[in-house]
Amino acid sequence: MSAQDRLRSGKLFAGGLLDDGALTACEEACRRADAAGFETIRMVFPDPHGILRGKTIVASALPSVLANGINVPSTLLLKDLSHRTVFPVWSGDAGLAGDRANPMGGAGDITLIPEPESLTAVPWSPHSAWMICRPVHADLTEISFAPQTVLAKAVDALGAEGMEFVCGLEVEFHVFRIIEDALDHGSATMPPRPPRTELIAQGYKYLTESVYDAAEPVLDDIRRAAQAMGLPVRSVEVEMGPGQFEVTFDPGTPGDQARNFVLFRTMVKELCARQGLHATFMTRPAVENCASSGWHIHQSLVDAKSGANLFVPAEGETPSAAASQWIAGLLAHARESCVLTTPTVNGYKRYQPFMLAPDRVQWGRDNRGAMLRVLAAPGDAASRIENRVAEPAANPYYCIASQILSGLDGIRNGLSAPEPVERPYEGDADRLPSSLGDALAHFERGSLYRDVLGEEFVNWLSTLKRAEWQRCLSTVSAWEQAEYFSNF
Repeated sequence: MSAQDRLRSGKLFAGGLLDDGALTACEEACRRADAAGFETIRMVFPDPHGILRGKTIVASALPSVLANGINVPSTLLLKDLSHRTVFPVWSGDAGLAGDRANPMGGAGDITLIPEPESLTAVPWSPHSAWMICRPVHADLTEISFAPQTVLAKAVDALGAEGMEFVCGLEVEFHVFRIIEDALDHGSATMPPRPPRTELIAQGYKYLTESVYDAAEPVLDDIRRAAQAMGLPVRSVEVEMGPGQFEVTFDPGTPGDQARNFVLFRTMVKELCARQGLHATFMTRPAVENCASSGWHIHQSLVDAKSGANLFVPAEGETPSAAASQWIAGLLAHARESCVLTTPTVNGYKRYQPFMLAPDRVQWGRDNRGAMLRVLAAPGDAASRIENRVAEPAANPYYCIASQILSGLDGIRNGLSAPEPVERPYEGDADRLPSSLGDALAHFERGSLYRDVLGEEFVNWLSTLKRAEWQRCLSTVSAWEQAEYFSNF
């Protein structure tokens, strides 16, 4: 039997999930893997938190996996960040399926569908490659809350209106040197005790040449690895705080940028770990003299037929009509969307006045303190909106989907942007949520995601994040110990 016949006979083709175009892509992936001499392929998918999970196969198994998918436990979609399964999978419907039979009961399997075009060499492990997969139920029906499924729904909804979304990314993170790696047995808790670290370069020295030079060896390794992976890196920069850096990406499509982000974040952490370094995309690490990290999403809307940027204003018009509606949609759903843009307890520590991060729901023209920074001028083909609300620990599939669905709602309902602000830390505009608990309340009360993505998505994500929030509330913090231990 030929390789093509073997692929066609697999359940993913027989089940109708893959077509002739996918067959060609699968054959090309096999050819590329063979030509590169890969020994192993890491079949991975983004979990609810945007962390890659999966299985590693030997290269000779690739045709079979491309044809049939690969099974993994469904609980990988049911775990919080402590890696605990937070749904009752051994009883009833596990809180997921309502009246229908629960496909995730008993910790049964789901199937990963490979995306063959995503085959990407792992630069620091040249015998190995990544391939991104999309999870579906074992019967090959879609999982409504799977990250790729959610983003695809948002993209399709926008496409139905004759528009496309383009986004560029600015991602901030820290790199520290590990001085004690917490690998003793007692540190293997859930989650594990974090390592102790020190700086690789002093700060605060924003955009200084001397800090870049001091950190150049590791930044070069990160840049070269990103370029070898085909990631559209545009710049590597020294950020505000000690050990803090920023990488920017050229504009791209939503699916490509979400994939770029999860691969980049994984690459940085794994590459640094091999060098005795600790990279973190945590928003505000609990180390002395640390600055908060953000994730800024530059976005524009394009007419699908003409390719014209709909955010370019006419003379005397700022913003454009489409941009005004998009801004209004982003603002209207900002608090409801924070569970998607800022999904961690720690992320809300960044919403502080005068810290180059937003604390209110408003927009301004080229104003880095506002939630939305609008960069648009007549004749400027790069006219865009920069949303500064997100944290770099967000799942990019959900985060980008939230931008599309919020902005699209503004267009469909003919909303108009309010007046821009010049003083973003003053006034009576709505405040961004002060905590994950506050954000969850907005998310659960809101209607946008229930209407577009369904009850199952909202209930599932709420259950995951409430487990995280409840663990936070039940943990005695260092602040509490200092405040009460001696006084009472």
